[in-house]
Amino acid sequence: MQQIKKAAVLGSGVMGSGIAAHLANIGIPTLLLDIAPRELTDAEKAKGLTLENKAVRNRISEGNRQKLLKQKPAPLTSKKNIALIEAGNFEDDMERLKDVDWIIEVVVENLSIKKQIFEKVDQHRKPGSIVSSNTSGISVEAMSEGRSEDFQKHFLGTHFFNPPRYLKLLEVIPAKKTSSEVLSFMKQFGEDVLGKGVVEAKDTPNFIANRIGTYGLLVTVQEMLKGGYSVGEVDSITGPLIGRPKSATFRTLDVVGLDTFIHVANNVYDQVVGKEKEVFEVPDFMRVMQEKGWLGSKTGQGFFLKKGKEILELNPETLEYGPRQKLKTASTELAKQEKGTAGKLKALVYSDDRSGQLLWNILSPALLYSAQLHGEIADDVTAIDRAMKWGFGWELGPFETWDAIGVEKSVRKMEEAGEEVPAWVKEMLEKGFNSFYKEEEGQKYFYHNGEYRLIEENPKVINLKQLKKQKGVIKKNTGASLVDIGDGVALLEFHSQSNAIGLDIIQMINFAVDEVEQKYKGLVIGNQGKNFCVGANLGMILMEAQDDNIYELDMVVRHFQNAMMKIKYSSKPVVAAPFGMTLGGGAEVCLPAAHIQASSETYMGLVEVGVGLIPGGSGNKELYLKHLESMPNGVEFDLQKVANKVFESIAMAKVSTSGEEARDNNFLNLADGISVNGDHLLYDAKQAVLALHEKGYKPPVRKKVPVVGETGYATLLLGAQAMLYSGYISEHDLKIAKKLAYVIAGGKVPYGTEVDEQYLLDLEREAFLSLVAEPKSQQRMQHMLLKGKPLRN
Repeated sequence: MQQIKKAAVLGSGVMGSGIAAHLANIGIPTLLLDIAPRELTDAEKAKGLTLENKAVRNRISEGNRQKLLKQKPAPLTSKKNIALIEAGNFEDDMERLKDVDWIIEVVVENLSIKKQIFEKVDQHRKPGSIVSSNTSGISVEAMSEGRSEDFQKHFLGTHFFNPPRYLKLLEVIPAKKTSSEVLSFMKQFGEDVLGKGVVEAKDTPNFIANRIGTYGLLVTVQEMLKGGYSVGEVDSITGPLIGRPKSATFRTLDVVGLDTFIHVANNVYDQVVGKEKEVFEVPDFMRVMQEKGWLGSKTGQGFFLKKGKEILELNPETLEYGPRQKLKTASTELAKQEKGTAGKLKALVYSDDRSGQLLWNILSPALLYSAQLHGEIADDVTAIDRAMKWGFGWELGPFETWDAIGVEKSVRKMEEAGEEVPAWVKEMLEKGFNSFYKEEEGQKYFYHNGEYRLIEENPKVINLKQLKKQKGVIKKNTGASLVDIGDGVALLEFHSQSNAIGLDIIQMINFAVDEVEQKYKGLVIGNQGKNFCVGANLGMILMEAQDDNIYELDMVVRHFQNAMMKIKYSSKPVVAAPFGMTLGGGAEVCLPAAHIQASSETYMGLVEVGVGLIPGGSGNKELYLKHLESMPNGVEFDLQKVANKVFESIAMAKVSTSGEEARDNNFLNLADGISVNGDHLLYDAKQAVLALHEKGYKPPVRKKVPVVGETGYATLLLGAQAMLYSGYISEHDLKIAKKLAYVIAGGKVPYGTEVDEQYLLDLEREAFLSLVAEPKSQQRMQHMLLKGKPLRN
C-alpha cells in the first residue's frame, strides 16, 4: 500500500521551496536539498568558517528555506510549519533519500542536469518510493531513460503551478513504464491530500496549460501589434470582462516574469513545425525588453511601470512608457450589461467594432488550436478545460467558451474567414451534436468520439448548483436556501449579494435550525460563492442609521444575536464551512457552531472597527469564549491576558491569512477541521455532522462566563490611550476602543464576576447601537461602501 509520510525536494529555488512549503502546510516532513557552495561569502570568511562547515554547505537551501517566512503571498499557511522543512545539500544528504516516500526534482530546466540528478537518486532511493519531476515541459520519457526498472515504474511528471500553495492545477504526466497503480495513487493523493485539481496530461511539449496558455498569449501579442492596440487596451478586454483574471494578459506576463515566459515559449518553438512554430516565435520587442532587464514585477518594470500612484503602459513600438489606456466601444458597454460570462462573450465576439474584432481574432485561433491538440495533449475536452481553469484562472475553458459563443455559429464564421476547423469538430456538428457539453437532470456530460459521456467527479465533490437541479430546495428566500445534501444532512446556502447577512438570511437560519431539529441529523452552513460571507449588510445598517431608525436596528441586532444562540444551542449539530473572506458577521456565524470545517484558504476576522463599529451579533462574546475554552482544564490562568488578546484581535481588525492562522488566532479550536482541497469542503463538513451525530451529539450546557470587570476595563484602555498619544489612532478610534473594552471587560462589575451570556449580548448590542448613531462611524460606513477601503477620521 503506497503511502507518503516523508518527502524530499531537490532544488530549493522559488518553485522548489514553494513545493516544500506546500508539503509542510499539509504536515509532511520534507528534506530540501540544493548544491553545496564552491566559495565562501565575506560574512562567512569574517566568522572564520570554511567550505567544510555545515552552515556553509547548506547555505543555499537554508537561505531559501528562510525566505519562505518573508515571501508575499505567504507560501506557508502558518510560520510554524517551517519546522517541518529541513535544509541539506546534494553532496552530503543524498543517502537520506532512502528514508523518504516521494522525491520531487525541481532543478534547472536542463535535461542533462536532470539526468545526472536522477542517476544519483536511483542509487540512494528505497525501492517503491515515488520519484517525480516538476518540469514544465521537458520530456518525462527522456528523463527516465537508463534508470533502473523500479525507478521507471515509480517515475512520472508532477507539474505544480506557481505559487504552489495558491494555484490549483497539478498536471500529472506518466511515462511509458509508469505503473498504473502509481499513476492512480498520485492522482488521488494530489486531490485528497495535496488539495489540487489534478489533470492527467500526455508527455508533449509544455503539457496542457502552458501549451495553450502560451499560444493564447502570443496570439494576443501578435494581434495587438497587427491591429495597433495598446497594452492597456488589450488588458481592459482580456480580463474579468471575459471571465479571465484581473491581471488579464500583460499584467499576467509581468507577474510571471518575461524571462520565464520566453523560456516556456522557446521550449515549444524548438519542438514544433510549420504554422505553429511561427506563433511560438517571440516578437523582437519582447526580446529587447529581456535584454534591458524589463522582466516585470521582479525587476520593477515590464509592460507596466508604476510612477508614484500612476501606472504607465509600455508602447511596444517606441519602448517608451505613457498613460494607461482602456478600450471603450459599443460592444464593451453592451457586454457589461449582460449577466454571466457566456452572455458577455457573445455580446463581444460577434460585434464588428474594435473590441469585437480584437476578441474574435484572439479567441478563434485559441479555440481551433485547443481542438487541434485534442487527443495529442490530453484524452478529452474536460482535461483541457480544467487545466486552463485551474492553471490560468479562466472561468471557462476553451471548449466551454466555444459552447458559450455557439459552436455552429462560430464554426461558420471561422470557415468563412478561411480557417481550417479540425475534422472531429465538423464531424460532431454533422452528427447533430451542437455543443461539447450538455446537462441533463443535473448531470453534466461531455462529447467524446460520437457520444456524450458522463463527467465523473471525485465523490468528495458536492456541486450545489447540480444538486439543486436534481433535488430542488427545501425552502428559499432572497438571501439563502436550505438544501438536502443527502444522508440526513441539510445545508444552508447564503446567496445574497456578497453573501452579506440581512434579515432574509437571519430568517432562514431560524427556519433551518427548526427544520433540522425535527427532520435531520444536522446542518452544514456553507456555500460555493466567491467568499463565505463578507459580513452584515452594511448598506442596510447605514440607511437605517441615517434615518435615525435605531429602534429598527435594535430589533435586527436582537434577531441576529438570537439566531446565533439558536445555532449554538441547537439540539442537532451545526457545522460551519467557511472559505475565502469570512469577515465580521461571516465570522460571527461560524463562532457559535458545534464544529468549524474551514478551507485552508480562509481569511477570518472580526473587522467591524474598520467601519467605525464593533461586532454586534455575538462576535465579541464568542471569540472571548473560544479563547477561554482553549485554556487547559484545572490550570490557573490570567483572565486579564485572555481579555487583552481578544481586545487586540478585534481592535486591530486582525484577519487570518489561512485556516491554520485562524486556529492560531483562536477562531478555530483544536477539534475544528481544515480542508486542504476547497472542492471537498462541503463533503468534509457533512462528514463532521455525521460523526457528531454518530457520537450522540448533545448541545453545550449554558454556563456563566468569568469577566475582568472594571479593573480589567482600565487595563484594556491603557494601551489604546498610549496609541492615541503617539498619534497611531484618532479620537474616534479611542471612542470605539472604549466601547469594545467595556463589552469585553463585562461592564462595571468586580474582577472575576461570572455573568450570563445574555448580559454580555446586551452590552454588545448597546455598544454597537451607540456607535451606529455616531456621525463619524456613519462617515466610515459610507466611505467603505463607496470606495471599498476604510476611512481614518
